[in-house]
Amino acid sequence: MRPFEPLFRNPHIATVVANFWPRKYDYSAYPMVDRLIRTDADTQVLVQTQFPQGTAVGEIVLLHGLEGGGGAGYCVSTAWHALERGFIVHRFHMRTCGGTEHLCKTLYHAGLTGDLREFLRQNAAEGRELPVILVGYSLGGNVGLKLAGELGETDVIAGVCAISTPIDLGACARRMRDKDNIIYERRFVKRMKARVLATGRIPAETLMPLQTIYDIDEYVTAPSFGFRNAEHYYETQSSKVFLPQIRVPALLVQSRDDTFIPFEIFHNPVISANPNIRLLATEHGGHLGFLAKEGQRFWMVDVAMDFAEKVVGTGLSASSSR
Repeated sequence: MRPFEPLFRNPHIATVVANFWPRKYDYSAYPMVDRLIRTDADTQVLVQTQFPQGTAVGEIVLLHGLEGGGGAGYCVSTAWHALERGFIVHRFHMRTCGGTEHLCKTLYHAGLTGDLREFLRQNAAEGRELPVILVGYSLGGNVGLKLAGELGETDVIAGVCAISTPIDLGACARRMRDKDNIIYERRFVKRMKARVLATGRIPAETLMPLQTIYDIDEYVTAPSFGFRNAEHYYETQSSKVFLPQIRVPALLVQSRDDTFIPFEIFHNPVISANPNIRLLATEHGGHLGFLAKEGQRFWMVDVAMDFAEKVVGTGLSASSSR
C-alpha cells in the first residue's frame, strides 16, 4: 500500500476538487445491468451491476454517501479499478436514491442495513459463491460497518472497507453545524428536502423550516423509523456501537483534517481492541478527498482495492488484517 502524498493540503480544497475531478473511463467492455431489488413489501432499491472480463475473483458492493448514488465520482472510480482487477461490481443505492423515490415509503438513513442485507441474500442465491467485500463511503461506510457488526461471524461478507465514515453520527451532525461547513450543510439539506418531497409522504410546509441535517433527523428521519428523536437515532445507529462485534477484516480510512468528521471519534478504544479492525489515518485528505500528488490520482480507491485483493487473494484472516 503506497503512502499518501496529498495533492492538496487544505481539507476544503481536497474535498471539493475530488468531488468534481473528471473521471474519464471507457466502460464499453463492462456493460451495466440495472436491477430493481425488492427488499420488503413497500420498498425497491436500485442496484447497478457490472462484470469483469474473464473469471471473477470476488464481488465488490459499493455503498454511496449522503445524497449520493452510483454515479458519484468515488463510485465511478472504484468501479473501474475493481473491474480492471477482476471483481464483479454492484453499485448499491440506498432506498429513494437513483430515481426510486416513488418505489419507497420512507427515506434511507445512516443505519438502515435491512435493504443491503436483503440484496446480499438475493445475490448469494444466484450461486456464484465468490467472496463479497463492502466498500462504503461516508454514510455508506457507517451502513457497511454496522452490518458487519450485526452479522458477526458470517459468510455473507468477507470484509468491509469504510472511508471517511461518521462512526459517531451525533458528533458528526454537530460538526456539520460549524461555520466552516455551512455551505456543505445547506447543499445536503436542499437535496434531502427535495428527495423527501419526491416521495410525496411529507408536505412542503413541514420541511420548509428545517435548516440543518439535525433538523431533518429530528423531524423526518426519527419519526419515520420509530426513533424517539434525533439523539436516539444517533445513539442506536452509529456504527461505533457495532464495532466490537465485527468478525471480518475491516479497514477504516480516515483523514485527520476531515471537515465533516471530528477525528476524536476514532480515539474510541474499541477500534484498537478489536483485532479485526485496522484504522488507516492520514494527516490530510479532507472528506472523501485523498487526491494523490503522484501516481494513480484516487489514492483511496487504490487502498480499497488493495484491501479487497488481500482479503480475496491471500485468504486474509481477521487477526492478520492489521
